[in-house]
Amino acid sequence: MNSNKRLSPNDPGSYSLPERVAVSHINLELEVDFTNEKLKGFVDLSINKIDEQCNQIILDILDLNVVSIINRDNGSALEYTIGDRLDVFGSKLEVQIPLCKTSTIRIAYETSKTATALQWLLPEQTLGKKYPYLFSQNQPSHARSMLPCQDTPSIKSTYSAKITVPKPLTALMSAVSIDIIDCGDSRKFLFEQTVPVQSYLIAIAVGNLVSKTISPMSKVWSEPEEIDKAVYEFEEIPELLKCAEKVCGPYVWKIYDVLVMPPSFPFGGMENPCLTFVTPTLLAGDRSLVDVIAHEIAHSWTGNLVTNCNFEHFWLNEGFTVYVERRINGLLYGESSREFAALGGLEDLRQAVIDLGAQNPLTKLVVDLSGIDPDDAFSTCPYEKGHTFLFYLEKLFGAEKFYLFFKSYVDKFKYKSISTEDFKSYLLSYFRTNNKTLQIDWDLWLYTLGMPPIIPPYDSSYQDVCEKLLDRWIKWDGSDEPFNESDISCFQTSQKIQFLALLLKNNITLIKIKAMQKAYNFNNNRNCEILLRWFRSCLKVKWLDPLELIFKFINNTGRMKYVRPIYRDLYNWDEVRQKAIENFEKNKQCMMYVCQYTVSKDLHLRD
Repeated sequence: MNSNKRLSPNDPGSYSLPERVAVSHINLELEVDFTNEKLKGFVDLSINKIDEQCNQIILDILDLNVVSIINRDNGSALEYTIGDRLDVFGSKLEVQIPLCKTSTIRIAYETSKTATALQWLLPEQTLGKKYPYLFSQNQPSHARSMLPCQDTPSIKSTYSAKITVPKPLTALMSAVSIDIIDCGDSRKFLFEQTVPVQSYLIAIAVGNLVSKTISPMSKVWSEPEEIDKAVYEFEEIPELLKCAEKVCGPYVWKIYDVLVMPPSFPFGGMENPCLTFVTPTLLAGDRSLVDVIAHEIAHSWTGNLVTNCNFEHFWLNEGFTVYVERRINGLLYGESSREFAALGGLEDLRQAVIDLGAQNPLTKLVVDLSGIDPDDAFSTCPYEKGHTFLFYLEKLFGAEKFYLFFKSYVDKFKYKSISTEDFKSYLLSYFRTNNKTLQIDWDLWLYTLGMPPIIPPYDSSYQDVCEKLLDRWIKWDGSDEPFNESDISCFQTSQKIQFLALLLKNNITLIKIKAMQKAYNFNNNRNCEILLRWFRSCLKVKWLDPLELIFKFINNTGRMKYVRPIYRDLYNWDEVRQKAIENFEKNKQCMMYVCQYTVSKDLHLRD
């Protein structure tokens, strides 16, 4: 679908109209059927009429088999219709509702085998190789394939759930576990989420899972085979939470657990409340990628507590979260480290703009998603361009004043879904006596294509070391080999990553790339951020030798941040394009829908 049509006035990606009738609570009772790869059961939706004259509720569904819909209060059947299915957004489910202002409807249903939210893994696709695994990924608009719902971030509701799974498997959700009931060959897990959340934050994982406690509020979960690695990697979570509270205010979600996902998980992390999902690519063995955990913790405030009203304002989730993530970095490691991370983010943004095209309208901070799949709009731009705008504002108003504003912003809009205009209005009101507000060109920041209109001055002391080494490589004439491991032995991991990011944007010859491998042995590095940038540099100079390693890398992870740019690079190399396509076709069944879908577009296998 690619037209100017908006499904509803307030959200181009949802049929629902919660401004007329809103869901206030969701109760799920589902059985996990691994044999048929389906969830079966019912959902109770507690609804509240905003417009008391309205006699129907509109819900989003995608390939759900709706069995029946009743008024739960008296058991009477309710009339409903299911509209035509759109490729991206599914169907409109219109239900005739009781006359009273509040009521509860029960929808019996089952998911389809093609549910885009759900990833079903065979035992051989897991680490332990003994038991199947299920996990969900509902952001941005896939919850409708898991349950009938108002699949828009403009509305939030509390939820409860009873999930029945075969023994000995464990079910987890983005909620607090309140009980486990033995049912013979199965177990029923009970959950409760008392803080209102948007539909994309309803999450489930089922597998052979174990946990270890790292603080009174936090556990780390994974398959048994990597629990010790995971605990070591994430022991700093309690300290990260404390820093986040200093930046944003009190933590309201009761617990903060982390679940290390199977390799096919498509993101670095997913901020499901109470239970962050993280990619196993974070298990570098040296805690060097803990910034991803800081990012997901930050989402507990920016994204989960204060939420973009739709995905045209996604920067309110992600740009703000990167800002908090780096504030945490600054509290732990100092401002120089924080600003160096920002410089690294700018390099990632420059590469993203190159990949998307500088004139691509999706490089704006606020975008128009009319008729556009939100998955197609996902990029680094809202993250880093949004952060840059907030850092600019911090410099404009002064750090201490902006820090106070930021905490008041979170408090002002907690539990709400907002637009960019809401943020703008509040900032102008908060700083109404400060003439510096006149210096902000809002249209320039919000609607400029490509890179941010202004790059604030950053502390470059960490960056200078990286640039100095790169300059040596650029000037090297090949007459001798003055490079060895000692060049980078004193580098922090983040500096190695930044060195390779800078390398990627320069024209380095194949001879120099080969010499760099001999000196630094990047091929055998365990850090996936290093491997991503190194392998892209190898592909840029069309070096055949590491191709086997590169294919192994993308076949062993479903993380889109790594898989998509490498597949794009492979496609642009004529001699290996067909091999890349064949590799994708062979391995796509191990990818989650969103990764499979976007890579197929990168390889020009679909429009």
